[in-house]
Amino acid sequence: MPNRLCLLFDSDGTLVDSEFLLAEVMAETLTPFGLPFSARQYMDEFRGVRFLSIVRELETRFGALDETQLAAMEAAMRERMATRMQNELLAIDGMPNALEALAAYPKAVVSNGPEAKIRCAMQSAELAHHFDNNLFSAYTLGVWKPDPALYLKAAEAMGYPPERCVVIDDAAVGVEAGLAAGMQVVHLNHFAGQEATPAGAHGIHHARELPAVIGALSGRSA
Repeated sequence: MPNRLCLLFDSDGTLVDSEFLLAEVMAETLTPFGLPFSARQYMDEFRGVRFLSIVRELETRFGALDETQLAAMEAAMRERMATRMQNELLAIDGMPNALEALAAYPKAVVSNGPEAKIRCAMQSAELAHHFDNNLFSAYTLGVWKPDPALYLKAAEAMGYPPERCVVIDDAAVGVEAGLAAGMQVVHLNHFAGQEATPAGAHGIHHARELPAVIGALSGRSA
């Protein structure tokens, strides 16, 4: 049995500062297809939620799209987002140094996004070398947060039991998934004045706090 903790990182909003880019791209893309949407709405209501789940909710409010429209809309959104990431994406403040400090720990990225988006994000933010090919996409595995199965499948592939995994996630859906999976969870809470860290999770407000928290959790697990 491995004697180290395995660190399972969310991508958007945790490793990379992509959520405002995504919010803007979704607003630009969804609205012309008859699904009125704002960047603020994404941040307030849908942060971290699967794209199709957002679309389905908007369809209940404004009317359904046909499959051709849905495919065209998602393709446009993915293309715009890839361009924005390649040109503008940065790592979350303090995260590169935190990852360097945690170099001894096995790590993976576990995201609700497609694998191509995860790879683009890691390369654009110059974080790819920390994770090698340990990238787990909900689209590949067929299960999305808040379902704990996404984190459980990633842990199994990494060769670690749930109790020796630490989820690092900024969004409520990811924190919920990690707790339900029986893992230790670090909530990177960017909105402390608006969001509470759920019971059972460890709340931090900046990536620079992460190495100390992981060190403490590792000491308890030894």
